[in-house]
Amino acid sequence: MATIQRFFVTGTDTEIGKTRITAGLLEKAGQLGLQSLGIKPVASGSEMTKEGLRNEDALAHQKASTYPCDYAVINPFCFAPAIAPHIVAEQENVELTVDSINEALKSALAQSAEFVLIEGAGGWHTPLNQQECYSDWVKAVDLPVILVVGVKLGAINHALLTQESIQKAGLRLAGWVANCVDSDMPYQVENIEYLKAHMQAPCLGVVSFLAEGDSAADYLSLPSLK
Repeated sequence: MATIQRFFVTGTDTEIGKTRITAGLLEKAGQLGLQSLGIKPVASGSEMTKEGLRNEDALAHQKASTYPCDYAVINPFCFAPAIAPHIVAEQENVELTVDSINEALKSALAQSAEFVLIEGAGGWHTPLNQQECYSDWVKAVDLPVILVVGVKLGAINHALLTQESIQKAGLRLAGWVANCVDSDMPYQVENIEYLKAHMQAPCLGVVSFLAEGDSAADYLSLPSLK
């Protein structure tokens, strides 16, 4: 039986390209002959379709994955309003906790895909409820982490603080990606070089500013499984 590699994908902020990088890594895994599966446990900002609520990020994962899986399996918590998950869950009387995510992902994590990426929502400490954050769930299941750094003003501070928090949680930072979200950022190269010198994990790629619809796969390499 092939080894199953699972990683949690987080970011230095919201709207910094976690989904595009996740999809790119899934595509890269597929190109290398691996069965890849992307999971988006919690997603807000979804639209009603004839099949039910569908989230753009989760659909992107489903499209990029080479391992087929039903939508309800990869996105068990799907909310229509584009607001913070803990707020919309409270409004809709949905229990969003570490335990409820574990229960909802039993089917997804029982799949036999060889390369599995689980994308979070927002940044590392995005709340699930008034007591728990997404990072608490990652710690509970002990997943290695891939950090997407949105390269823009403030990226170095956000990246180093997130790295520190991941390490303090006793988790392994398996790699990070520099995703250039600001096409006009001055001294972009210098900022990325500083990150390469100070991040304590492999750089899995530097992704140039991409046009809508372009894939990040060609810029990326897969993390190693230790």
